[in-house]
Amino acid sequence: MLKIFFICIAVIVAITIIAISIYAYTNMNYDKKPLLKTYEAGFEEKQIKLDDGTVLNYVEGPDNGPPLFLIHGQSMKWEDYARVLPDLAKYYHVYAIDCHGHGKSSHDSTKYTGVAMGKDFIWFIENVIGEAVVISGHSSGGILAAWVAANASELVLGLVLEDPPFFSVEPEEMQNTFVWYENMEVAHGFLNQSEVDDFVVYYLENSYMWGLFGDLRILLANSARKYREKNPGEPLKLRYVPYKWIHGTLYLDEFDLEFTETFYTGEWFEGLDQEETLSRIDVPTMYIKAETMYGKDGVLYAANSDEDAERVRNLIKGSKMITIKSGHDIHFEKPKEFVQIMVDFLNEVIMK
Repeated sequence: MLKIFFICIAVIVAITIIAISIYAYTNMNYDKKPLLKTYEAGFEEKQIKLDDGTVLNYVEGPDNGPPLFLIHGQSMKWEDYARVLPDLAKYYHVYAIDCHGHGKSSHDSTKYTGVAMGKDFIWFIENVIGEAVVISGHSSGGILAAWVAANASELVLGLVLEDPPFFSVEPEEMQNTFVWYENMEVAHGFLNQSEVDDFVVYYLENSYMWGLFGDLRILLANSARKYREKNPGEPLKLRYVPYKWIHGTLYLDEFDLEFTETFYTGEWFEGLDQEETLSRIDVPTMYIKAETMYGKDGVLYAANSDEDAERVRNLIKGSKMITIKSGHDIHFEKPKEFVQIMVDFLNEVIMK
């Protein structure tokens, strides 16, 4: 009996070690397999230069259907779509771009307004894609997608808005939101100090979210500092932290914080009226909203409230809305669901 007992203990220990190893490996490598599958599916990374010298970096997939133009959210890059790109490419001719100030596109602060970026994206559709598109934008990319649809409807077959923060995104609207405390104030603070030169470390030291966990924020910041010192130039990955919890830091080394500053000051919205933009959209539109959540302190954790989401839906004539239980980055957290929505949208609206 004693022998059987020790065998059982050994098996449990072995299984535990294997489980921990798999957990740690996943946290350190979660982004690699989706990106590999993206390239295996036939995607190619390219660049185009506009007449004014602006460089737009993007990835293009195989031509398997109508063109789909994807615009990521703030502090991300096209690679954030890697989990859905191979499957989307079965139905669409996919183009996913790096926004200005992100990734390998130009980091030119004179272009950090919704209108300037929108105009460049219209140029991109006309001169690179060369035909009308289905356009989908996530977060602030959703605002850009909406602006393009409102101002160049002849170039838009259909519009998909992935959790855009309409009416919770200008400075006076953001004051009691998660994004204000977690992103805007932290980035603004970093730009106005000189003691810490690594924003990833500074962010974790001052994170609103991690601050809710007391001393855990200190532990995490210390781990981040050590990792970045040992792995200069490498995105932050920690074996013991679930990758979804720090995925938002993955592309920060290729992100211009002056972009966030224009949201902090409101300059990004120069010439862009949210209500007017939405009311001028006259193309088939699907609005995907992540479930609304509030913290115990009353802070809005979602992109916008249910009331503002309903306002968005009502302003866009004939739009449909889907609410999904997910965090803000729906295509990353719920890739299968996102792909299915995009396929259904194509079948119901574009191909009918």
